[in-house]
Amino acid sequence: QVQLVESGGELVQAGGSLRLSCAASRRTFSFYSMAWFRQAPGKEREFVARITWSSGRTYYGGSVQGRFTMSRDNGVNTVYLQMNSLAPEDTAVYYCAASDRGSYSSALSYDYWGQGTQVTVSS
Repeated sequence: QVQLVESGGELVQAGGSLRLSCAASRRTFSFYSMAWFRQAPGKEREFVARITWSSGRTYYGGSVQGRFTMSRDNGVNTVYLQMNSLAPEDTAVYYCAASDRGSYSSALSYDYWGQGTQVTVSS
């Protein structure tokens, strides 16, 4: 059973920064890819960022491009999401996900999910 545990979410003012972490119970380099998604109340789950493990290449959703950075640390089986220039519209529950199948932006492609961490950005 793979477990993903997110942390780092909190209340922050607009313009501020946060770093989210996602610790995996399985060696992260054994996944094909890992990703971050977010879901705001009343909205669908939205792709935020993903990393393809073999190449280390990262991809971002259009609304976070240039503000968010996803990174990894194989030594501690953890991925991170550095979020800068936060805005109220970034308020959501942020989920970490991992896939054994491929590297995609669709939530349907991910096999394992964390419980989520709440990020709230005040104006």
